[in-house]
Amino acid sequence: MFEVQIENHIAQVTFNRPEKANAIHQEGWKELKQVFEELSEDSKVRVVILRSTGKHFCAGIDLSLLMSFQQLNNIDCDGRKREGFLKMVRHLQACVNAIENCRKPVIAAIQGGCIGGGVDIAAACDMRYASEDAYFTIREIDMGMVADLGTLQRLPKLIPYGVTAELAYTGRKMYAMEAEKVGLLNRSFISRAEMQNEVEKIAVTIASKSPLSIRGTKEVLRYARDHSVNEGLQQIQLWNSAMFLSKDLMEAFQSGMEKRASEFED
Repeated sequence: MFEVQIENHIAQVTFNRPEKANAIHQEGWKELKQVFEELSEDSKVRVVILRSTGKHFCAGIDLSLLMSFQQLNNIDCDGRKREGFLKMVRHLQACVNAIENCRKPVIAAIQGGCIGGGVDIAAACDMRYASEDAYFTIREIDMGMVADLGTLQRLPKLIPYGVTAELAYTGRKMYAMEAEKVGLLNRSFISRAEMQNEVEKIAVTIASKSPLSIRGTKEVLRYARDHSVNEGLQQIQLWNSAMFLSKDLMEAFQSGMEKRASEFED
């Protein structure tokens, strides 16, 4: 389902099921979680690019997985049936959470359709870039469902509440230009090649920075998003009290004085 390549501290994670519009089956969700948990702890990796092959970025949950939920009807006890459903949803949420919880910045490079569960995945990334043909749609409403893997929780923190509500209630497509305008995308590009080239440049820049500082910045940003300003300030007090006096700090100063590129330990 996924291809992973690591070079020059950059991990390229690629959806590779183009014949199914990169819809994710049961094993694919497990693989997604495993990939990002491993990259989070891999000291060689400083930044991750999540991209796709084929026409679409990701069509969300594969229908075969949705149909497998029907097996719960074989359980006699209503309580145990609902417990089983809860367990399955928690597992899928954990797979998406693994992207957000990855200690390294994750950049989404989006082309074509970003549909249903694909929106959940994109919203869990740190940054999003797209080609002009990209579109986002919260398709669950057209399936008689309520999106449950993070879209309705994360999108209102990325774009205006009213825009999220409209997308969630109507299931309409929001194309790249509009997505950039409302703040879902950092930037959109005319072509996929131009997008990929720019994303690579951004990843190279991030990979050149202090890995300790990048990991800390992601941690502090995530905390600040979900807490008050005062709580965030208290957290950064503790973080920098623990991490400020590092070899990375000294190397940054030294390389600046010597007018050379910094060389940081993994």
